[in-house]
Amino acid sequence: MRHYHRIRDLREDRDLTQDALCKELNMHKTTYTNYEQGKHSVPLDFAVILADYYNVSVDYIAGRTDCTRSVACSKLTPDEEMIIKMFLRLSERNKGRVEQFMEQLYDKQKEIKKE
Repeated sequence: MRHYHRIRDLREDRDLTQDALCKELNMHKTTYTNYEQGKHSVPLDFAVILADYYNVSVDYIAGRTDCTRSVACSKLTPDEEMIIKMFLRLSERNKGRVEQFMEQLYDKQKEIKKE
């Protein structure tokens, strides 16, 4: 996947229009559109701004890794990577539900270990 697909997907995952994002980042829409369409390469300084804005790594934006966060993928098992990828695709509401469910499982596990 090319980096311009990544920046489009990141924007769309947050339900942002190009106009809204450009206002947020104080940039011209034409400039951003050219990046998102792959007409121009994303400059490193702007890739850093996007990485900070979306809370992802620059390597993710560049397409060098599928890990959105700076967590080292090599330390994760394939199952753990799959779970993280699925979690990141969820809506914020469903992420909250998953977190609640995990807390319940963790609390139950602690209780069992005490017995």
